[in-house]
Amino acid sequence: MEIKNHTLATEFILLGIPHTEGQETVLFAVFLIFYLCTLLGNLSILVAVISSTRLHTPMYFFLGNLSVFDMGFSSVTCPKMLLYLVGLSRLISYQDCVSQLFFFHFLGSIECFLYTVMAYDRFTAICYPLRYTIIMNSRICGALAAGTWLLGCIHSSVLTFLTFTLPYCGPNEVDHFFCDIPALLPLACADTSLVQRVSFTNVGLVSLVCFLLILVSYTRITVSILSIRTTEGRHRAFSTCSAHLIAILCAYGPIITVYLQPTPNPMLGTVIQILMNLVGPMLNPLIYTLRNKEVKAALKKILHRTGHVPES
Repeated sequence: MEIKNHTLATEFILLGIPHTEGQETVLFAVFLIFYLCTLLGNLSILVAVISSTRLHTPMYFFLGNLSVFDMGFSSVTCPKMLLYLVGLSRLISYQDCVSQLFFFHFLGSIECFLYTVMAYDRFTAICYPLRYTIIMNSRICGALAAGTWLLGCIHSSVLTFLTFTLPYCGPNEVDHFFCDIPALLPLACADTSLVQRVSFTNVGLVSLVCFLLILVSYTRITVSILSIRTTEGRHRAFSTCSAHLIAILCAYGPIITVYLQPTPNPMLGTVIQILMNLVGPMLNPLIYTLRNKEVKAALKKILHRTGHVPES
């Protein structure tokens, strides 16, 4: 009943990164470089996968999907942050805040599901090499990719719906650099316990299930690799999985730190979110290209074709 005496918020003010007053120019330059590197690196991976027929395999199909999601994931939060770092308005409308939260969790959860699918792909390739092309045919790959979109949409819709069914009637200052659940809930003028429990359970359950499936896949993969008699064969098998494992550690570390801690630390959460939003998507192209001869070869061919690198 008390809510009727207040005006519901129609916009929010993003307070940004705490304890960085006077450093906006430096942060703008650093984050802009990170963002441009993210776009350029992931776009290069995507072009390489599309243009090279040697990369038209399930593994690189999912890698291309990951590049698309990494570009989108960074673009959900980074442009707005760059705008207010150069002195433009920190205001974000209610509708834009809803969209930002939805797409952040939509693309973030898709990446979790995609890492799980990529682990299954490596499991099939190493444990069932003779049946790999049959199991991971184009129809199955398309269905798995579509499944990640569908599950991501359901996951994010639940979190967004519950978060914004709460009334926000002031104050409207979001103590964060984008609209996310932990930063918005303190502004609600209603009981947030249900949303907190669902958010903790939903994000935690999705992350935990995906991580356990990945763990099972790589346990089986490790057993299969150790049974390979030749050192060269074991090395080749490990090299195809190492990039994926590094990317998984970079992705799941921030998720666990931010969303599964019982009493969130705002400053720590902000730093981790920056790593997750900007640094992780920027590192993925480096992780996959530096350890992947086929991707590097495809990128060299593209550069030769465009005349940026002389033929050797």
